[in-house]
Amino acid sequence: MVHRLYKEQQLNCDLATAWKFFSSANNLSKITPEDMKFVVLTKTDDDEIYEGMIIDYHVSPLLGIKMNWTTEIKQVNFQKSFTDYQQKGPYKLWNHFHEFIVNDKGVLMKDTVDYELPMGFLGEIAHKLFVKSKLEHIFSYRNKVLDKMFNNK
Repeated sequence: MVHRLYKEQQLNCDLATAWKFFSSANNLSKITPEDMKFVVLTKTDDDEIYEGMIIDYHVSPLLGIKMNWTTEIKQVNFQKSFTDYQQKGPYKLWNHFHEFIVNDKGVLMKDTVDYELPMGFLGEIAHKLFVKSKLEHIFSYRNKVLDKMFNNK
């Protein structure tokens, strides 16, 4: 079963600043809880994302077990949106759409993640028991870190 996680956050900055931060894979570890041991393995010289870009990571989402994760940037609409799609990793499906909307307070950032777990009904049990709450925790953590970085809270 495909699940959807939707979050939005107001950032008090200009669009260029928001885009530069979020379109850099190197910043992902800054907004991921430390206990996940998230490490970006792909080195980029110019930090500009582009369609077809492949990014490799190590992540420990559960019980400290290190996993490889590979995503591909499937869509880029400069300073408006981009989509990263899991090629290899813990999910059967992971499609993360990032959207940036300018408003009178700065930039409204929206995250829409469509995801599915492997192993059929066992994956659904895992989703109910801990995966859904783990994803909520990760995005809650991101919200707090981003508030400090962009909203001085």
